[in-house]
Amino acid sequence: MTDDGTTARTVTDVLQPRNVLVAGMVGIGLAAAGDWTGVPWGLLGALCAGLVPAGYIEWERKRGTWGDRHVVDRTKRAPIFLVILASIGCGSLVMVLGRAPSGILVAMLALWAMTVVLLTVNTVWKISVDSAVASAVPTLLAVVHSPWWLLAYALTMAVCWSRVALTYHTVAQTAAGASLGAATATAFLFA
Repeated sequence: MTDDGTTARTVTDVLQPRNVLVAGMVGIGLAAAGDWTGVPWGLLGALCAGLVPAGYIEWERKRGTWGDRHVVDRTKRAPIFLVILASIGCGSLVMVLGRAPSGILVAMLALWAMTVVLLTVNTVWKISVDSAVASAVPTLLAVVHSPWWLLAYALTMAVCWSRVALTYHTVAQTAAGASLGAATATAFLFA
C-alpha cells in the first residue's frame, strides 16, 4: 500500500461513523443540557446511532455476510439502515420519555431523517454514509454548541478524500453524502 493508501486507511478507520458519533453525540448532549447532565443523554445517542449499528455490522461480518465494515456492495446495505432506524428510533423514544434536553433529541431525529434519505438513495445509487455522518456531526455541534465547530469540516473533507482514495466511493458519492449530512442536520435544527 502506498503512503497515500496507508494515510487514507488510517483516516477512514479513525473517523468512521461509530467514532465520530460517539464523540459528537456526547458533545451535543453536553451542549444541549448546558452541563454534565447531558453526557448520559449523549452516550445514549452514541449507543443508538453509532455503537449498535457498528456492532450489527461486526456481527454480520463475523458471520461472513460482508467482508468488512465498509459493505461496499450497496445492494447489501438495506439491513444496516433498518437497524440504524430502529436503534435511533428506540433511543429517541427513551429520550422523549426521559425528558432529555431538546437539542440531543433534535440531533437524534436529524440522524434518523438522514438515514431515511440514505436508505432511499442507496436503493439506486451508492451514497457515502461515512461522509454524511462526518458532515452531520459538525453541523449539529455548530448549532447546539458553537459555530467554531464548523472548523471540523476539515475532518469531513479528510473523510471524503479517504473514501475516494480507497476507491470505496466516487467524488460525487462523497459530495452527496456530505451535502446530505449538512442539509439534514441544518433543516432539523432550524425547524
